[in-house]
Amino acid sequence: MEESNETKETKKTRAKPKMRIPEWVGVLVGLILIYAIFAIVCHKTGKPQFTSVDNMINVARQISMITIVAIGMTFVIISGGIDLSVGAVAAFSGVIAAQTLLATGGNTFLAVLMGLIAGAAVGVFNGFIVANFKVPPFIVTLATMIGFRGLAFIRCGGRPVPIEGIFLKIGEGEIFNIPIPVIIMLVVIAAGWFFANHTKWGRYVYALGGNEEASRLSGINVKFMKFLVFGMGGLLAALAGIINSARLGSGDPKEGNMWELDAIAAAVVGGTSLSGGRGMIIGTVIGAIIIGVIKNGLDILGVESYTQMLIKGSVILAAVLIDQIRKDENVRDYSIKCIPWVLGIIAGLIAKRFIPMSWGWIIVILIIAAIGVGGHFVMKSFKKK
Repeated sequence: MEESNETKETKKTRAKPKMRIPEWVGVLVGLILIYAIFAIVCHKTGKPQFTSVDNMINVARQISMITIVAIGMTFVIISGGIDLSVGAVAAFSGVIAAQTLLATGGNTFLAVLMGLIAGAAVGVFNGFIVANFKVPPFIVTLATMIGFRGLAFIRCGGRPVPIEGIFLKIGEGEIFNIPIPVIIMLVVIAAGWFFANHTKWGRYVYALGGNEEASRLSGINVKFMKFLVFGMGGLLAALAGIINSARLGSGDPKEGNMWELDAIAAAVVGGTSLSGGRGMIIGTVIGAIIIGVIKNGLDILGVESYTQMLIKGSVILAAVLIDQIRKDENVRDYSIKCIPWVLGIIAGLIAKRFIPMSWGWIIVILIIAAIGVGGHFVMKSFKKK
């Protein structure tokens, strides 16, 4: 009897397993909120086309290339690296594909194949230097970014290489009213998700980013994995560059500029940790959509490109800060202390719109100080309790 009572008590006190919510759900909620805000603002300003089906397809077409690059970037970052050369690789591969198309009399298959091989080769070269010479990926890929951008210009003499024929369908064609770039993007997303979640290589990538030395001691071929992830990054950058060349009708050495930052932004906004070992393909896709929705919404509202750059930079910074807050308890405590000051700044700037100019900034400073200091002491009193 006593044993059965103890067993019952043990069962009662045993902690029930908590249902774990995937990290990408938070990113999806952020996307829904951003989309809702732009939808309301666009409708209020007489620009309802933002929520149209045609505009959604347009956004999907716009983000297709960056999403493809960002998936490759996600694997590189998860492994503990970074790749700044993807934009230059895209331009270089686009030029190679265009030149192959001209040299073979319009052989699309061979042109695409040579472009992909060129991009993958650059990626493997990056991985080779990183793995064998222990040079930080940032430095290696910065060098190849500059070098292969220059090589793209050298190969075509600084002039775009014209493209004609069926090759253009890769960037402009549709299948069942779905743009081909979007279809290619969906295939890459599915392949990337499967690789990350259902292959041993995907598990090795996470292990490598979590602890490289432990991965080596457990029997993982670290050098091969670095060749693989950087090679994948180069291959997907080349694929995006080929699509872009087909869309523009030329292999242009100037294209792909700043793609590396957009790809990193999509990965980070989607929850990939810059310190490695953590990231999600689904999160990266949602991150790319967030960036695409923000850009599209701002374009429709007529916001100039310089302001868009500021907003995009703010989104990236916020994503990085959220990542650090989530990982580091000390940073989390410090961020909580900053909340009253952030609220004070927001309240002050809102109040500024309704206050005469002569007294405006003085009152704004007082509002910020009052909410900041007051909030600090309120939170401190709660902490004591």
